[in-house]
Amino acid sequence: MMTIGIPRALIYFKKPSFWESFFKNLGFKILLSPFTNKEIVQMGVKISDPETCFSNKVFWGHLLWLNEKCDYIFVPRLKTNEQKLEYCPKFFALPDLAKILVETSILTETFNEKKERFETTLLKLGRKLKKNKKEIKEAAKIAFLEEKKLKEKEKENFFKKINPSDGGQKLKIVLVSHPYNLYDDYVNLRIKDKLEKLVAEPILIDEVPIAEIRNSKFETRNVKWPKFHWEFGQEIMEKIQAILNYDVTGAIEISSFGCGCDAVLKEFVEREFKNRKIPFLYLMIDEHTGEAGIQTRLEAFIDTL
Repeated sequence: MMTIGIPRALIYFKKPSFWESFFKNLGFKILLSPFTNKEIVQMGVKISDPETCFSNKVFWGHLLWLNEKCDYIFVPRLKTNEQKLEYCPKFFALPDLAKILVETSILTETFNEKKERFETTLLKLGRKLKKNKKEIKEAAKIAFLEEKKLKEKEKENFFKKINPSDGGQKLKIVLVSHPYNLYDDYVNLRIKDKLEKLVAEPILIDEVPIAEIRNSKFETRNVKWPKFHWEFGQEIMEKIQAILNYDVTGAIEISSFGCGCDAVLKEFVEREFKNRKIPFLYLMIDEHTGEAGIQTRLEAFIDTL
């Protein structure tokens, strides 16, 4: 049985579980790279140029780990999403750079929803694997259903944390970042565990149900920020507007060193929380960030609350 490797980093967290389900139901064996660890980060840092953001360095480490362990490594080219917003420019070149860095064949397709629907691109991807239209559509249907269940679970967890049944004794801290920082415990230095030990309830901005926000009757404010063409920037600002309708104690933004998008977005994120007099902490992470320093800053931040 043919094996498809998937790097568990960066673009993986844009659609976690979807790709494993899709390829598995097409009849392939899936090999996910392990959770990020020191060895993987060191491999990625070693081959990266100085301009590469930390998140990309982590991705290259996962890619190298998969090299020669599978028949294909899946690296999609993400360009625009269903709202026609662009992904980070560094996502565009991932398949091309991957082909240079590893001997294993790279399986890729360009997902550009400005030009064609996601499902249409999936058909092209499936045909590259010698599958017919019926097989591809059935595999995609199952993958979409599993993705929907995951989103429903995230939504349920969000409302449990934002409106706890115990009356809410914990400090509610919103964690703002890209999903590949929020869900990778090695990258974010286990910040969720650290906050929980400090008797706080971490709430990931990625868990806020975006579909409901766009059709909701949430309080509207005279909010001004640029019309971002990045999918992350626009989505984050929309989710912040939603979460500010709830009782939030503080907010922490986590940014990868070298992230160009975050360099612009940070000022607008901070302003939204500070305008509502919600304490805000900005943390920059890279391969040199130490746990002791992060722990000290978190303790000081919690003390101010």
